[in-house]
Amino acid sequence: MTNPCNVALEILGMLIGMGGWFCSLAATIMPQWMSLSFELSSLSSLEQGLWESCVFHEVIGTECSPYDTLLGLDPMWMVARVLICLSDATCLLGLLLAIPAMSQINCCKSEEGRQTKRGLKIAAAVFLCIAGMLVLTPISYVAHHVVMKFFDENTPHVLSRSEFGDALFIGWAAALLDIVAGVLLFTSCSDSRHSEANLMYHHQRQEIRTVNGSRKRTEMETKLCLMKALMSSMSS
Repeated sequence: MTNPCNVALEILGMLIGMGGWFCSLAATIMPQWMSLSFELSSLSSLEQGLWESCVFHEVIGTECSPYDTLLGLDPMWMVARVLICLSDATCLLGLLLAIPAMSQINCCKSEEGRQTKRGLKIAAAVFLCIAGMLVLTPISYVAHHVVMKFFDENTPHVLSRSEFGDALFIGWAAALLDIVAGVLLFTSCSDSRHSEANLMYHHQRQEIRTVNGSRKRTEMETKLCLMKALMSSMSS
């Protein structure tokens, strides 16, 4: 018998994990990692991302250009590329492992099959937590770099300073969702055998009470019938 609480945790963990994966993909593609507004023109701004830099202008529009070479790229962006791509792949792998481990999938009904499902679910939870840490590392490192540059006293005040881009906030949300999804999946399988045993025990006790109650009711009816027959015979 499947515990409905574990089923709810599995479904919620899968939905949150998918949300974290989509957020991580969005942060990977978006160029808004670092935002720089020009002091001379308030209508334009420069956005830097992992793969390209874009200039946003309210009149002209948006012009993006990819980075020319990998050799001249800042090491910060190189590390961020590697880590966030690993996070996307790890999160996807965790979700794929969690699908056959769900209780709604009608396979592996034996005791060994249930153990296999439990192992897959634990592995999926671990992969999702790792994915959350992988996406959290480059996002936090770039945010730290922006903060250090913003409060750098050697930079003249007349120059523009970089600020947080939208991709950083989406990346933080992706890390949080991945970790929460991993915790939910792990919680759904940590006490599954004990909860299923309790449910079966309570179900059996309820059946025994029902059988005992019906037996007692039958015995009472039999006694009443005998008493009525005895009273009728005495009156006659």
